[in-house]
Amino acid sequence: MTALTTARPLLDAACARPISCDGCEARRVGLCAPLDASALSDLAAAGERVSFAPREALFRQGDPARSIFVLRAGAARLTHLLPDGRRAAVGLRFGGDVVGFTPEAEHALGAEALTTVPTCRIGRHELDGLFRQHPGLERHFLDLCARELAATQDHLVALGQFNAEERVAAFFSSLAEAHERRGHGGPVFNLPATRGEVGELLGLTLESVSRAVSAFRRRGWLRLHGAHGVELVDRQALVALASGAG
Repeated sequence: MTALTTARPLLDAACARPISCDGCEARRVGLCAPLDASALSDLAAAGERVSFAPREALFRQGDPARSIFVLRAGAARLTHLLPDGRRAAVGLRFGGDVVGFTPEAEHALGAEALTTVPTCRIGRHELDGLFRQHPGLERHFLDLCARELAATQDHLVALGQFNAEERVAAFFSSLAEAHERRGHGGPVFNLPATRGEVGELLGLTLESVSRAVSAFRRRGWLRLHGAHGVELVDRQALVALASGAG
């Protein structure tokens, strides 16, 4: 028996073993958080690890909806292409979130990485099989969908009723909450989008976002750290403004 023959079973076992989920933000918050060892192992085995570079599309509007993507880290934005060719940002997603799920045959939205985004890509057929095998996974998935719908409704209210400063305050408040849910307690939070992209998300111009940020800085409510660091010095004031009480 050669050394290669002896080592072959060990190599085959190592290749068949699912990639470790350690360090994946979906394990702390999101789809994988409540799973037991059996469900987590099956989910990891069903998924394919795919990483996307900044500004790379995870999928485009109109692409066949054959898979979902579990964001393992980083940030992505959802976009909608208008008939006249303009593209509107409709939401941000962070590590642990699921993007790409739709009951339709094609994606109604696109998704673009804002940072380096490692993902776990799971085919719809494999996902349906996991739901049948682990009913608790399906219930948790539906809970996540309901939570996302509620967040979308809040965003629509902000767009329809809030002025520019209230919208920007709501954005920073929700950004801090998203980071904290993932174990990033600050005090400096990473802003993955440019001011122009924030304005696109909030239905504001770049100038309106910049004026709001400058006003918050003058009042001592926030402090900027480099190109992407934001410190909420007076978070209570921002939350109050975002709730209409400021």
